Amino acid sequence: MPSLTVQTPTGPFTITEEHGRITRSEWGSGGTDQTPLLQRAAAQVTAYFDGQLTSFDLPLNPDGSSLQQQTCNAMLTIRFGETRTYGDLAKELGVPAQAIGQACSGNPISLIIPCHRVLAATNLGGFSGRHGIETKVWLLKHEGAASLLI
Repeated sequence: MPSLTVQTPTGPFTITEEHGRITRSEWGSGGTDQTPLLQRAAAQVTAYFDGQLTSFDLPLNPDGSSLQQQTCNAMLTIRFGETRTYGDLAKELGVPAQAIGQACSGNPISLIIPCHRVLAATNLGGFSGRHGIETKVWLLKHEGAASLLI
């Protein structure tokens, strides 16, 4: 599958496509393919980190169970600079908050599907991206959600 790595302030970030849709994005190095979709995705990731983009507009195909798909769709509704809790999403989807936490940690399209915007009820919760919670904090500060961190 074609993939392209973008350098970001939080480290190298690799985007993968399959059949004209983004199927994976994650921190780490991985590819140099220059397909039109990967170039578009890389440009959007760069614009996000440059503070010029607040919403990604890319065709996505996150792999996973029905709950994973539902959780990814719910995360896509959380706007730039806003957050929700695992409990909020659990109520919306009619499942336990722990299941939402597991689905968030299994998000195959990090950043673009904003799992970093989902918090625990009393703290930040976890983050499976590079450098863990430090990257989550960086992203939330970047989006202006820093007041939530105090």
